[in-house]
Amino acid sequence: MNSLLKKPSAWIPIAIPLIFFAYLVIYVTAFGIVREEDEGIGAHLFQLWLVLEPLAVGFFAVTWLSRAPKQALFILALQIVAALLPISVVFSLKL
Repeated sequence: MNSLLKKPSAWIPIAIPLIFFAYLVIYVTAFGIVREEDEGIGAHLFQLWLVLEPLAVGFFAVTWLSRAPKQALFILALQIVAALLPISVVFSLKL
């Protein structure tokens, strides 16, 4: 599994949501929850990520599930859990 996790199609869909999650935590800690009329670049990047993340996860699933099913399922689960972190923060705080 270690070698499969080194593939960009495996670690990028895990790393990007964790970066968004860290950004959200730092932003809310530093500035609090602020309602603005203009969404800002952070919201636009988040929306772009929401479109691209399922494509990246799907690409990984199509590429690796047939080659290494056990390892791919574990990494796929990691990708899904990582993607749910920033999504849950945004929707629970209504950002």
